[in-house]
Parts: sequence; C-alpha cells; structure tokens
Amino acid sequence: MSEQIRQVMTADDIRRALTRVAHEIVEKNGGAEGIALVGILRRGAPLADRLAELLKRIEGVEVPVGKIDIALYRDDYHHRQPVVGRTEIDFDITDRKVVLVDEVIFTGRTVRSAITALIEFGRPANIQLAVLIDRGHRELPIRPDYVGKNIPTARTEHVDARLLEIDGEDGVYIERVSKGED
Repeated sequence: MSEQIRQVMTADDIRRALTRVAHEIVEKNGGAEGIALVGILRRGAPLADRLAELLKRIEGVEVPVGKIDIALYRDDYHHRQPVVGRTEIDFDITDRKVVLVDEVIFTGRTVRSAITALIEFGRPANIQLAVLIDRGHRELPIRPDYVGKNIPTARTEHVDARLLEIDGEDGVYIERVSKGED
C-alpha cells in the first residue's frame, strides 16, 4: 500500500479562511448580537474559540462559546466503542442564533448528530453551520452556511485538518491511500 500526502492549506490559509468566515457570520446576521458558537468536539471546539476571538475584534462583542460531544448521538454508535468527551454549554441557547463549528464536513452525519445533541439544551432561533473544509460526498441533505474552503476529494482520500491547539501545527492535508503490491 502506498500513501501520498499533500498539503492543501497552510496556517496562513486557515487564518484567512476563518477571518472571512467571521465576516460572513457578521454580514448574514447583521452583527454578532444574539449569536453563540458551539464547536463540535474535537477540532470544532478550537475553531469556535478562534471565531469568537475574530468576532470580538470585528464587532467588539463577546460571543458565548460552547463545545458539544456527539459520541452518543452518532448513528454508528452500536458499531464502535464511543470515546465520550465533555459537553460544555454554560449559556442558554434558547432564541439564540447558534453557529455549529466543525473542521471538515463529509457525509453530514456528524452535523446531524450535533443538531440532535444541541436541541437537548433548548430551542435556538436558528442553527447555522460553519466548517473549515467542505469535501463533498454528502449522504444527508445538510449544507454548511459558511465554508473556509471547498476541497473536492475522492471518497478514498482522508482529509487531515491539523490545529495548533491539538496537533501542534495548523495545516490541512489530503492523504491518498492506493492499494497496490505490498
């Protein structure tokens, strides 16, 4: 089996993409008032923190930030041993515009799980979705409102979004695994 890895986003690319997404959130919502960000664990959480900081710089508004674990809400829960993280939403989401944040959207199943989990905390005015990477291949009718970068991929490719807070570096890589001779 041979592997090929190529970088598709640098740290600067990620910074620029998140800055653009923050501006789009402000534009679509007429400011940052009434917005809350909820990062999907694991890599959506630091992205939500970064977006909150950008919104504060742009609008001068402190936006509440939470993080949500979806392990027990996944539709493949019975096929795998879930690693459960800690959900932290210490504000009322009722009547807020909640922006779910994740690093990569693929099939849409993670987002579906996150919406199901989020609704247990209240009834938001609306739920929006911000992702760093949209790689296509949706299995559910879910479309992000804000996308840092569209990166068309093959189903057999793996998108590795590395974040400084978790991985010690910022970068997005595509790994192509091809089956061949051993």
